[in-house]
Amino acid sequence: MARQTTHGKCNLCGKTFGKAAMTRHLAKCRDEHPERGQTRIFHLLVEGYRTYWLHIEIPASAKLARLDKFLRDIWLECCGHLSAFTIDRERYDVSPEPDLWTGKKDHSMAIGLERVLEVGDKFEHEYDFGTTTDLQLKVVAERTGSIKANQVDILARNDLPELLCATCGQAATQLCAYCVYEGNAFYCDKHVGEHQCSEDAFLPVVNSPRMGVCGYTG
Repeated sequence: MARQTTHGKCNLCGKTFGKAAMTRHLAKCRDEHPERGQTRIFHLLVEGYRTYWLHIEIPASAKLARLDKFLRDIWLECCGHLSAFTIDRERYDVSPEPDLWTGKKDHSMAIGLERVLEVGDKFEHEYDFGTTTDLQLKVVAERTGSIKANQVDILARNDLPELLCATCGQAATQLCAYCVYEGNAFYCDKHVGEHQCSEDAFLPVVNSPRMGVCGYTG
């Protein structure tokens, strides 16, 4: 998997920045694009394996289940796997069931973000408890403004990392799920047939931390 520094475009002003610079830029850029309204809005940074990141805004009153659905839709969903948030050592499960040994039951995601989070809090999200994709989230800031209930706005997103064909060095379009952690896993359409693994091992190159996992195609 790629680990290089990535850049992305600010959707407020259209300028491009690296991951660290984007966080600093958005703090200033949002002030330069004010909105009327009195809805509490959280600014979240979502990261997956360092290379992949999102800056989003979501109403503070939105449920964790809404945030879970957004993450599934943009980065994760492949086979309807279970998922959970961990906030201050407490788990909030998409489908909570009592533990077979302790009888303890995880919390439901049907709870508002503002009830369990505040600015500066860091928390985690897991999708698929077998071949798990882990995400790290942080409440970067809070403001009041105008946003529809349950709306999630993308402030910025990383560009697709540069992944090159092992044969020709051109942009890769497919990867071998069996060899994804090796140097010869990525290929362009022209040279994908030269790889030694079977055809069903290949998945498309997509802008997601779940790329190459469990049949994920974006």
